[in-house]
Amino acid sequence: MRKGLFWFLAVVITLGSAAHQRMTGPTYPLRGKAVVDGAEVRYRLPRSAETVADAEVAVPAPAPIEGWIDWKRFPTADDWARIALVREGDRLVGRLPKQPAAGKLAYRVTLKAGGEPVVITGTEPALMRYKDPVPLWVIIPHVLVIFTAMLFSTAAGLAALDKKRNPRRLVLWTVGLLFLGGFVLGPLMQKFAFGVAWAGFPLGMDLTDNKTLIAFIFWIAALVAGRKGRPARPFVLAASLVMLVIYLIPHSLLGSEFDYSKMGQGGPS
Repeated sequence: MRKGLFWFLAVVITLGSAAHQRMTGPTYPLRGKAVVDGAEVRYRLPRSAETVADAEVAVPAPAPIEGWIDWKRFPTADDWARIALVREGDRLVGRLPKQPAAGKLAYRVTLKAGGEPVVITGTEPALMRYKDPVPLWVIIPHVLVIFTAMLFSTAAGLAALDKKRNPRRLVLWTVGLLFLGGFVLGPLMQKFAFGVAWAGFPLGMDLTDNKTLIAFIFWIAALVAGRKGRPARPFVLAASLVMLVIYLIPHSLLGSEFDYSKMGQGGPS
């Protein structure tokens, strides 16, 4: 395989998996459209917010459409609370109360304009997860390093399929980048966002942390199998495929979740 085609395939696979992971994650905005009394309403509802302020939920909707938001803490047995959407120009705007880091709110948006009310969030409520602010000097390096690790992982897997290439150097790069992105910058980012650096095995069941750990174990096995310069193609290919499968799992799935029982019951205030 020519070098240009080799890296082109690696980049395409990496970008495709990154886009899939981001767009299927539980914190990616909920997008769609609904018809309210004959008018089409396109919406983009947030599912992630910071703890420093109430979360804005805005829906572009022409008059005379009006609406409201029903919400409650998740997961709790609280009663649903309701707030009216307020018109701001051509938008209807509501604000959900800020929550502790890793706290979640379930919410439903309903619109009405003379006819039957339309719940645009569907049969299941949207979930808003809150996090503390994370500085850009942590976010940017983490994202760049972790996806560069995916790029080198993919390249290593392609090299393992090409008998004219030795994937050893690519394996070394993958291990180093995965360690830096997943075990240095990742925990630092999570510490800022949720107050806990590591929530995976053996301390918890955070899926993102556990995915990183599984991928790293496979790459360490490939690294050890390739000592003394051996290509260790089956090990490298297996590690690359595991990394790809892991990146196809939605980001932040089964992430940190605040225990509201520590705050008692009683519903929202």
